[in-house]
Amino acid sequence: MTSIVEYKGNLRCESTHLKSSDSFTTDAPVDNNGKGEAFSPTDTVATALASCMLTVMGIKAEEMGVNLIGSVAKVTKTMSASPRRISQIDVELGMKGNCDHRAQLILERVANTCPVLNSLHPELLKNIIFNWG
Repeated sequence: MTSIVEYKGNLRCESTHLKSSDSFTTDAPVDNNGKGEAFSPTDTVATALASCMLTVMGIKAEEMGVNLIGSVAKVTKTMSASPRRISQIDVELGMKGNCDHRAQLILERVANTCPVLNSLHPELLKNIIFNWG
């Protein structure tokens, strides 16, 4: 098993990662009867995309001797109503690290093949922007 998710009531769940015992709470969003006081389950999906992209880029960057510490992803999730689902995820990556154009292209290619991105439905619109600064 990877995790345990417990329903705590009031549209909240607590998810616990079994190997590390790390946990987080989710709450239903305001537009779906919740209080919006924590990540919603769909927020975690959109956020997982950015986290996965930065993680696989970090793995490759270490192999290449590039330091990406301080890179940040801004995530915007858009929902559709019928059926209720994530219709679009926008990820704007503000990349740190001094590397040449070739290295940037390699790292971008790695990010665009991350496991979360490969797991999302093909109809879900994904806008990914890399800003190297």
